[in-house]
Amino acid sequence: MAPDHMNPSLKPVDVICQFDRKGIITPMKVRVTDEDGEYQRYWIEEFIELKHTGAATLSDGVFVSEQLVIFECYITVYDKRRMIRLYYEPHSMIWQVTING
Repeated sequence: MAPDHMNPSLKPVDVICQFDRKGIITPMKVRVTDEDGEYQRYWIEEFIELKHTGAATLSDGVFVSEQLVIFECYITVYDKRRMIRLYYEPHSMIWQVTING
């Protein structure tokens, strides 16, 4: 089950990542569209994969299932450290993001 596509906090995002030979994903860079429609690129400075079982609603209000891969990541925007959460659905190969702080 994909993240709730009707959730307004979810935004489509381009992600550059690395897959190792064991299939482990390392997100490296994101590209998001800002309020003016311009692309902004950010290096992922730190991340952790959130492990979960079953369906749940996370603190950012997104309903997820165990089929999703979820990363909590930190980026710097205008000298301010911000946490983002990346949602990856392997079946459709779609990445989405919520931005906090």
